[in-house]
Amino acid sequence: MTSVEEKPPRALFAGASRRWVRLLPWFVAFVLCVALLPTTIQVLTADYGLHGGIASALAVAQAAPLLLAVVHPLRAWYVIFPAQVAGALVLLTVDFAERLLWPFPPMGIVGYIGLCLALGLRESRRTLLLVWLATAAANVGLAFVPPHGTTAMEVLLTILSGVTLLLAAALRERYEVQRRLAEQETISEAERERRTLLEERARIARELHDVVAHHMSVITVQADTAAYRLERLPPDVQEEFTSIATTARESLGEMRRLLGVLRNEEAHGELAPQPGLTRIGQLVEATARAGMPVEFTPCDADVPEAVGLSAYRIVQEALANVVRHAPGAATQVSVSESVAEGGAQLTVLVVNGPPPEPPAAPLEEGGTGHGLVGMRERVRLAGGTLDAGPLPDGGFRVAARLPLTEKDFT
Repeated sequence: MTSVEEKPPRALFAGASRRWVRLLPWFVAFVLCVALLPTTIQVLTADYGLHGGIASALAVAQAAPLLLAVVHPLRAWYVIFPAQVAGALVLLTVDFAERLLWPFPPMGIVGYIGLCLALGLRESRRTLLLVWLATAAANVGLAFVPPHGTTAMEVLLTILSGVTLLLAAALRERYEVQRRLAEQETISEAERERRTLLEERARIARELHDVVAHHMSVITVQADTAAYRLERLPPDVQEEFTSIATTARESLGEMRRLLGVLRNEEAHGELAPQPGLTRIGQLVEATARAGMPVEFTPCDADVPEAVGLSAYRIVQEALANVVRHAPGAATQVSVSESVAEGGAQLTVLVVNGPPPEPPAAPLEEGGTGHGLVGMRERVRLAGGTLDAGPLPDGGFRVAARLPLTEKDFT
């Protein structure tokens, strides 16, 4: 039979980010121990008239475990609480002035309150209730044997310990709630980024499916009609064309089955041709009609459909961000073809200045705020690079470079 190994307990505030906060419990415990130990011996011997050896033993038992309370407050309570009760009973054997506190001297009360603070910050509600009930029971029992008659001092420690335990437990639970809320917000933010990334990947997969399906369909039709379009084809060539058509048809069906789960059958416009470079001008015109001053520098280069689609989506998302966050800002959109060391590439640049007037409120509520995540994923899958960030004048710049040459990623 195996037992689960328990993790060693940590000191109070050990998880704090600042070093001085982590050291604070040790500092308080050390100060209390150093201050209460000699003070308790002095007061018990000089004021209460207790024997020096007994006073020293009680002082050590009541003060020294406060250092242990930083890590094991309940174990420290197992030592300090019996020592407090024993000290009260020992004081019944000596004759001390009626003005002095009993059953617990001031030093014992201070030390016990410090211990209760550590208990409230570490232990469960059930443990704290049992500790307080034990303290109350001890005070009730000692109230039957007061050396100078019944006074209200017997219940002082019960009240102070109860209030301290309650306040410390409330502070601990408030901290736990805030910590869990911060963790949940971090998890939610990561989950939103992950969901946005997955949605963009699914969207890219659907669009690539349409692009590839078009080419596969053309291959199938050309292979099927080769025997009718070309005269006097040898039988082996006709058989080869038939094999190509069959393979293309099977590949197209398999691709549709694999990507069918990504397609929302209820969505509209799925059968429409995918946009490309030629549609960016229409996108800019629609944005300009909405009141945005946009300048557009087009590009008539012949690019692969996937690259043209990525360029269109990047401009679409960049202009949408301008409308949301900088309404009325002057914007420049340019698409150009260039040749770099790695070969030909398409550069997509969207730059906007600061808005004429800061918007009083966001134009769109509840957005994911992760539009750049989709841009980066789309550019990464295309083998390109994306540079996006704010400008010194308060504007924003999005620059994407998409390679036009096929790369080997194996």
